Amino acid sequence: MARLKLFLPLIIFAALAVLFWRGLSLNPQEMPSALLNKPVPEFSLPKVSDGETLAQKSDLPAKPLLMNVWATWCIACRVEHPYLNGLAEQGVPIVGVNLKDDDAEARQWLEKFHNPYLFSVADRDGRLALDLGVFGAPETFLVDAEGMIRCKHVGVVDDRIWQTKLQPLYERLQNQTWDEFAGELSDSLLSRCQ
Repeated sequence: MARLKLFLPLIIFAALAVLFWRGLSLNPQEMPSALLNKPVPEFSLPKVSDGETLAQKSDLPAKPLLMNVWATWCIACRVEHPYLNGLAEQGVPIVGVNLKDDDAEARQWLEKFHNPYLFSVADRDGRLALDLGVFGAPETFLVDAEGMIRCKHVGVVDDRIWQTKLQPLYERLQNQTWDEFAGELSDSLLSRCQ
């Protein structure tokens, strides 16, 4: 028994080393979303545009859209923003969730870098982001016409992410309901939305 006590620290160290090594191999952009295939949480928040007019879940258009969590303090959001402007110009509806930001700075950001959003809500205390299971900005959710979250992407949306992850689902959702084509989707496409 005394010999086992001598090797106990080594066994614990080895077990922790295996756990840490496994953690390093995980992709942080593949964080599962508890809200996948669940409705967008209810919200009633002021619009960034004036800081007073309230927007609610019922104001989301009844068509597929992107819900993008962004902030002026987020460096990656600045990288992503021109691509979102391009998507909006192509007719992709995008709703913004401005996370824990100053309203005046957010309005200046949108004036300076252009506004891709149908509307953007000021999530000043981060409650909506918390309800969405957001880890940080930017994060983007693909929402279907019924207000159900069908895909989540953590990080910058760029051409590669749009074309391989979000666009295939977005285009299918424009023409069919989720139930009509969910069975046809490949496991590899669905696994990218976890």
